[in-house]
Amino acid sequence: MADTDIKKGLAGVVADVTAISKVNPDTNSLLYRGYPVQELAATQPFDAVAYLLWHGELPTDEQLAAQRAEGRQYRALAPEVKTAIDQLPLDCHPMDELRTAVSAIGAIDLAGKGSVLDAVGTVEENRARSLHLFAALPSIVAYGQRRRQHLEPIAPREELDYSSNFLWMTFGEEPDPVVVDAFNRSMILYAEHSFNASTFTARVITSTLSDLYSAVVGAIGALKGPLHGGANEAVLHIFDEIGSADNVVPWLDDALASKRKIMGFGHRVYKRGDSRVPTMKAALDTLIDFYDRPDVLDLYSTLEAEFVGRKGIYPNLDYPSGPAYNLMGFDTLTFTPLFVAARITGWTAHILEQQASNALIRPLSAYDGPDERHINGYRPDTEAIAIAERPEEAAD
Repeated sequence: MADTDIKKGLAGVVADVTAISKVNPDTNSLLYRGYPVQELAATQPFDAVAYLLWHGELPTDEQLAAQRAEGRQYRALAPEVKTAIDQLPLDCHPMDELRTAVSAIGAIDLAGKGSVLDAVGTVEENRARSLHLFAALPSIVAYGQRRRQHLEPIAPREELDYSSNFLWMTFGEEPDPVVVDAFNRSMILYAEHSFNASTFTARVITSTLSDLYSAVVGAIGALKGPLHGGANEAVLHIFDEIGSADNVVPWLDDALASKRKIMGFGHRVYKRGDSRVPTMKAALDTLIDFYDRPDVLDLYSTLEAEFVGRKGIYPNLDYPSGPAYNLMGFDTLTFTPLFVAARITGWTAHILEQQASNALIRPLSAYDGPDERHINGYRPDTEAIAIAERPEEAAD
């Protein structure tokens, strides 16, 4: 093992190629299919960005209209999906609701396929499945929040666009354009980020020739982990602990003295600051003005200035998105499911890409356990030994 170069966590390992996204080191900009994400957020509706991620180019008006018409049929949840959610405890995490609901959607859609190989699907079938999840996830997220608040679910409205309908189903009132625009931008900013943990999980599952729904369920499980998702939730918990800008300095003194990790700051990819933050911060500023909440800006700015000044570590996307979602009215537990509703576009784009040029993802490991040893008195099975000596017949 001493001579083996171990890349713990696959750090620095280039596992494959992708045409979906990258961070341009010259501009520090996140690019989706070559477009800077801040330009997309400023000019495009979220469903047009979804089309871009799936197809490689922005849609024409006719292509976007066709996608919207197809997607509207998937907005309403099947009774079996609602039943699956309703059978879960009210105090389970919403990510468990999402995981269960996506699994139920997949089981219904793939029923009668005959074999697991039949369920893999063609490119067109999997694009339709991607659109199905894209359209259904807002209904699942909204259904879950209203269920936790003991409110009746609200049916989708076909005439509303993606973001307006999402907010309508969650809150039961037509949202102001300021809120719709901020929400739309947040979805675009969260849509894709190359080979992160959940995306890589989806690609690993896809590489086994499992179906798209299974890959998405696995990605949800990866995103549930607090080292990947949940930072926007944690930011709100921190804001709630601090209370006001006046308490930032003593709170931060205690947090740093106890070596507490301050969520919402730092990123494994961005060393000069997350390129998505200025766009999301501008959206947050519009919400602060709209809801007349200067106290939120004071707390946000004071904590940022103090932490950056002391540690030299800059905010990531979760720092402005957490308070933005809170101002919109989403409960804190819903923040990571909102991440899922956005990232479903990136996940499914990567699933499609993996299927188009597939190789089973099966890394090696360096063994550091005991040397070979035997049970006292055990007599080996000669047939088993013979099979072991024919590795081409052995399962992985």
